[in-house]
Amino acid sequence: MASASRVPASPDRDLVLIDAFLDMLAAERGAARNTLEAYHRDLEDFRTRTGRLADASAEDIRTYLGDLAGRRFAPSSQARRLSALRQLFRFQLAEGDRSDDPTLSIDSPKQGRPLPRTMSTEDVDQLLAMARAQCISPQSDARRRGALRTLALIELLYATGLRISELCSLPKTAETSGKPFIIVRGKGGRERLVPLNDAARQAVSAYRGALLPKQSGSQWLFPASSRKGHVTRQAFGRDLKAVARLAGLPAAQVSPHVLRHAFATHLLAGGADLRAVQMLLGHADISTTQIYTHILEERMKQLVETHHPLAGGDQGGRLR
Repeated sequence: MASASRVPASPDRDLVLIDAFLDMLAAERGAARNTLEAYHRDLEDFRTRTGRLADASAEDIRTYLGDLAGRRFAPSSQARRLSALRQLFRFQLAEGDRSDDPTLSIDSPKQGRPLPRTMSTEDVDQLLAMARAQCISPQSDARRRGALRTLALIELLYATGLRISELCSLPKTAETSGKPFIIVRGKGGRERLVPLNDAARQAVSAYRGALLPKQSGSQWLFPASSRKGHVTRQAFGRDLKAVARLAGLPAAQVSPHVLRHAFATHLLAGGADLRAVQMLLGHADISTTQIYTHILEERMKQLVETHHPLAGGDQGGRLR
């Protein structure tokens, strides 16, 4: 990577600079050992790849960032290494070791918006199968009502993509028996029509049929002894993770919000119109919904990289 028109810098000078910079971080900023080791690795990698450090130019840094991208470093990792270089060159300026900062004209790599976590259709099927099994296993009436409630909430959430706050606070008038849809009041008091499938309607009907008389009189679809009178997001989140563990799924990666993401991602994967998904989710701006198309793009990319015969480069995957 080093420029052929420039004489390589002295390795000794670069190593002395790195040591002095790390000493400053330890003495003046109290940097921990792990932090110092990370800075050392980042700066040493730059020195090794470019052949210089103390007298590096803006061109060297741009070339190095391109090299990081070529090595498939994440934008966040590229930004971290650029930050290490910025601090090193500012240290040089403060010490009078150089008169310019070559990083001033270089923008940090764009990190973009993180993709929301979702679930595969197979994982959702596994989760629902376990939730259904819990409703028919031998148990007390109270535990069975709890299992029926959890199943109804999961079925309803995956069928509609409701926000967790919308789901938990559904009024009793939203009961789904005989109706192919429910009316949901979302953010800003906006109402939207959300269609239902048979599985969700049947699960809610079974749960409502098992309620005690005092519970049936509540104004909420999912009554509870909470301050607000309905099931809380925390209670549902806890019950959902319990079912996930029983289903053999990583509970830390399963939440009501992840199921909402799964609803949207699976609809788009099945060919649903983006505008329709926007309306179902209750997004005011379609750019919020478009994040799910990026999930699909990323999955398709991973599929090609995993299974295409050319994806392995020279490591055994190339066609002859």
